[in-house]
Amino acid sequence: MTRLLGSLLLLAAGAFTVGAAPEAPPTATTLGQVVPAPASAEPGGAAYRITRDTAIRVDGTDGSRRVGAYLAGILRPSTGYRMPLTTHGHGGIRLRLGKGPFGAEGYRLHSGADGVTLTARTPAGLFHGVQTLRQLLPAAVEKDSVQPGPWSVPGGTIEDAPRYPYRGAMLDVSRHFFTVDQVKRYIDELALYKINELHLHLSDDQGWRIAIDSWPRLATYGGSTQVGGGPGGYYTKADYREIVRYAASRYLEVVPEIDMPGHTNAALASYAELNCDGTAPPLYTGTDVGFSSLCAPKPVTYDFADDVIRELAALTPGRYLHIGGDEAHSTSHADYLTFMDRVQPIVAGYGRTVIGWHQLTGATPAKGALAQYWGLDDTDEAEKAQVAKAAQHGTGLILSPADRLYLDMKYTEDTPLGQDWAGLVEVKRAYDWNPGDYLPGVPGSAIRGIETPLWTETIQTSADIDHMTFPRLPGAAELGWSPAATHDWDAYKVRLAAQAPRWAALGIGYYRSPQVPWPTS
Repeated sequence: MTRLLGSLLLLAAGAFTVGAAPEAPPTATTLGQVVPAPASAEPGGAAYRITRDTAIRVDGTDGSRRVGAYLAGILRPSTGYRMPLTTHGHGGIRLRLGKGPFGAEGYRLHSGADGVTLTARTPAGLFHGVQTLRQLLPAAVEKDSVQPGPWSVPGGTIEDAPRYPYRGAMLDVSRHFFTVDQVKRYIDELALYKINELHLHLSDDQGWRIAIDSWPRLATYGGSTQVGGGPGGYYTKADYREIVRYAASRYLEVVPEIDMPGHTNAALASYAELNCDGTAPPLYTGTDVGFSSLCAPKPVTYDFADDVIRELAALTPGRYLHIGGDEAHSTSHADYLTFMDRVQPIVAGYGRTVIGWHQLTGATPAKGALAQYWGLDDTDEAEKAQVAKAAQHGTGLILSPADRLYLDMKYTEDTPLGQDWAGLVEVKRAYDWNPGDYLPGVPGSAIRGIETPLWTETIQTSADIDHMTFPRLPGAAELGWSPAATHDWDAYKVRLAAQAPRWAALGIGYYRSPQVPWPTS
């Protein structure tokens, strides 16, 4: 079946596959099976076979050593080989940092009879190249016990770099809480497809999930429940630092979100003084939206915002801090403008760039701010025009159209998890659109990238996350990484189908969409 898929890929791979490759052995893959599709893939020459004598050769820099150790950690359990890291010798798998037209995240992979060489300008580029190398090996390489092999890498050269610099995934840990280990598992899944931003939705009406020393009841009380009334939970500062560290080891940047001025019931319940009437509401375990608001006229609101942003910025080495701004239906327009005018400078004052949901464009986005569009194909034209106007004046956009990229949308009416307020989102619909021309009037230069949010009103376990994420996430990753010229549903669905054995080896459950020609064995 793998051989059949490889043959189909060579016929369907389109613009990025050049020429014909020799027939692959039954357990091998082809250059054309990679997701996201590389910018250029030229098959040719003999395959390289990993053996017990293979070493991983690094160039002595800390970056190549770290990526080499990561690669060894993948290859050793399944091959049973020692795979030593070395700075000497010839052949094997070579990881090299060097000059070249790779950009901040690009790489070149060359495979031939004598070995595999990965070259990049940065460790991030090497790491992304390693993800490609993983997909060029048989799926059994992902298993955590010794497998029979053989371990062949098809011959040829891939030159690759991302289309967009921001390729994100959001995990809502507020509606349902997820542990540090669960978040780490998700990070590993994202890294496989070259996602580089992890957006954590840390606060909402149903729960506050990050410890703030200056306002301790936010976590201890505001974090004590979740949708349906479960126990909730929160991250200590040590927990959060560990998530940030682990994400960085997979070359993902953490983007923390504190949603304001709406979606704040957990905070309002924790501190009465944040309410305009001075009365704390009860904790909330339902799924309605738009009923809560911080009190924009009160000075204490901005003391609160400053304290939270200061502590969160100190914990987060990344560039961004997300301040929400969506569905503030209980905040007057005047108060919304006041709030955003006061809070955006606080973010900048702590050295971070503002991200807000696209309702931020109804205020005055700060210089350099990014707006995250979550509307639909048929969103009101006036709302789209407002976003376009902001983009024309310098606001960057992250595209997360809910009827394309929201991972909590049901696949079909029969999907047991998820919601359908934005429609049903099958695999083809999630993939088959172009971020570059999606919003009328938006300059192409304003598009910073894409993000796939997963809201968790109905999501409670890692298995739930997997089922709603796969197989849609790889398509979103391809929209963010691959050149527009490579986007072709008929070719993509065959490459996507070839990922299924890899998910099985990794223990990732997925929705077997009838739109995809999955392997039968």
